[in-house]
Amino acid sequence: MALGDRKTREAVVVSDAMQKTRVVRIERVYRHPRYERVVRSAKKVKAHDEANESRVGDRVLIEETRPLSREKRWRISKILTRVS
Repeated sequence: MALGDRKTREAVVVSDAMQKTRVVRIERVYRHPRYERVVRSAKKVKAHDEANESRVGDRVLIEETRPLSREKRWRISKILTRVS
């Protein structure tokens, strides 16, 4: 990762009730360092969606950005798969 590269994550939209804002769920799967069990952890963040394109259930690519509001630090850059 070079200097100036933005973090990107895959996430699923869980709420589209707000204007230009989506609540997305970032899921992380990793192996526990000591117990070697597979651990699933999730985090919900707010992401900016300028065109209001994404819907609940869509898989999206989000990228880190400057603070857009009190809680928004991510922006939806691409919709990977749409839910029908």
